[in-house]
Amino acid sequence: MTYKVLLESVRLELIAAVRASVRVGEVGRSWKPALDQVWDFLHARPEVSHGHNLFLYHHPARRGDPMAVDFGVQVSGRFEPTGAVRCVETHGGQVARVLHVGPYDQIGAGHAAIHAWCAANGRVIGAASWETYGDPTDDPALFETTITYLLA
Repeated sequence: MTYKVLLESVRLELIAAVRASVRVGEVGRSWKPALDQVWDFLHARPEVSHGHNLFLYHHPARRGDPMAVDFGVQVSGRFEPTGAVRCVETHGGQVARVLHVGPYDQIGAGHAAIHAWCAANGRVIGAASWETYGDPTDDPALFETTITYLLA
């Protein structure tokens, strides 16, 4: 797949999220228990309107260290924390972004495209990145995931 990297300015978003410490490559095994807690919270509170799943990655200071990940769902407003579920903000500012269409096990190519674009354009990746997952579909070839990297 060919990726078109977009340079954009974004505002912060709110998510209902559960945080976990995860090593790169372990997200696929870690997201479901955290996200199940978020969805249980949202189903019990119909007054909290919600959108898509969003995973917010806080980049560690040293490559290879575990990273804090907020496994969450977009929400329209702030709320009081309940159990492990809390209101979290994504970052606002300048970002590099791509749309990945296809199976989740191929999403690394989208991340690599942003890293390559940053290297080629003299841009430095910032403290966080996030993936916003599109509407569910039964066909993995049609999965849409927006990959966003905060730029320093």
